[in-house]
Amino acid sequence: MSTPRTATTRTDRLLAGIERAGNKLPEPFTLFLILFAVVAVASTLMALAGVSVRMPGSDEVTEINGFFTAEGLTWFTENLGPNYVGFPPLVTVLPILLAVGVAEKSGLLSGAIRAVFGSAPRWALPYAVGLVGVLGNVMSDTAFIVIPPLAAMVFRAAGRHPVAGLLGGFAAAGAGYSTNVLVTSIDALFAGITSSVAEILPDPGAPVNPVSNWYYNIVSAILLAALAGFLIDKVLEPRLVRQGVPVEQHDGGRLDADVTAESTPRERRALVAAIVALVLTAAVIVVAAVLPDSPWRNEDGGYLPESPLLSSIVFIVFTLFIVPGVVYGLLSGTITKLADVPKMFGQALTDMMGFLVIAFVLGQFIALFNWSGIGSWIAVTGADALESIGLTGYGAILGFLVVASLLNLFIISGSSLWTLMAAVFVPMFALIGYEPAFTQAAFRVGDSATQIITPLNPYMVVLLTFLRRWEPQAGLGSVMARLLPFTLCFWLVWAAILTVFYVLDLPLGPGNGIFLDR
Repeated sequence: MSTPRTATTRTDRLLAGIERAGNKLPEPFTLFLILFAVVAVASTLMALAGVSVRMPGSDEVTEINGFFTAEGLTWFTENLGPNYVGFPPLVTVLPILLAVGVAEKSGLLSGAIRAVFGSAPRWALPYAVGLVGVLGNVMSDTAFIVIPPLAAMVFRAAGRHPVAGLLGGFAAAGAGYSTNVLVTSIDALFAGITSSVAEILPDPGAPVNPVSNWYYNIVSAILLAALAGFLIDKVLEPRLVRQGVPVEQHDGGRLDADVTAESTPRERRALVAAIVALVLTAAVIVVAAVLPDSPWRNEDGGYLPESPLLSSIVFIVFTLFIVPGVVYGLLSGTITKLADVPKMFGQALTDMMGFLVIAFVLGQFIALFNWSGIGSWIAVTGADALESIGLTGYGAILGFLVVASLLNLFIISGSSLWTLMAAVFVPMFALIGYEPAFTQAAFRVGDSATQIITPLNPYMVVLLTFLRRWEPQAGLGSVMARLLPFTLCFWLVWAAILTVFYVLDLPLGPGNGIFLDR
């Protein structure tokens, strides 16, 4: 006897359509290989047609360089390696990933998460989950695996609905993925991509580095963490109760044998020592920076807009992660000898192997886009089009947010999406007066808010597996419907934060503002 089919809703059909459309897209490596081929052919045709471009502020007319010419093929064969190794995100991301890898593999990051959860009173648990979730991108994608089940167990132990902790932890980690009060590898990744595409500009504004959006990120992270806690407490958990979602798992089991909600006494002592080490390390760095004759000062004795201090951000972030990570590992027993540290380095690089592979084709695409002159031509043509219709104000930025949010439904990789969009929009918006760092800050909104409701997010399947411990019949539609309020509220609040920075012309980070100096 066949199982009767249930009627599908309009939302079900919409989500199914998104899933089908997204599944037709090639994976990121193939996508950028296709884009490389498109730019190669387009540049050759434009070169044959004699297309040229003149960047505003420059008297030099630049001819489009064709890829399928003697000059183009020679450029490619000579620069295949440099295009990859010189891909700016590699220079900043890899050192930070090594240090974060030690902090993660030693158990420091998960120990800190358990400490935050364990110290929160029952009423504050949703806000603790919101805070940990938003700050969880320190752990990169591991946050999607670790935080939701931990939050579920802590909620259950406190007599609250564990599914609210599970879904709320995932929502906070995903919808706030691109922001943090700390400087993370994501900041280094975005800054490297932004810098690489801004090179074609005659006036790229202040240099973009991992702290260029720091002030904006701090405000965003704090407000979004509070918003996530509010939504878990006042929207998600009451709805789960009204729907009659069971509190106990149907199989009576645990979420994950490798995930525990409590720390051992030894781990707690190690965490205290790691925090002390972090504070002392930060104090040494601050003293070294503020000394009157500090070598980190610029020629004028300051730090802005450029200085050795800002150029040393990767070193500073590396140090602030690896020192407490090693201290925690030594005291907790996860590091027993010096050889354990390079092993953790290797494990961190293994976790990022997918990025290292795709960085090869990303580097080639960005290099060709800049060398051919197509990037400059699109920027000038697009800027002229925006000016001709009078769309040079904040409306252009809001349109950019919408486009980024929609593309994020189909291209989940933040590095791939930003590489694609930065190549076009960073130069274009710079030509109508916006700092590259501001365009990057705006992208963060679109890159995060919608990724928790797309069926193309691979961690949705992991979340659904967890959820079925309580609801065996749950599907992706169940997950998306419950996470949709997070997407809408995060998008609106985050866009409002960006608007406040824009209207008040507030600095986004040390040395980086909204508008280019005219």
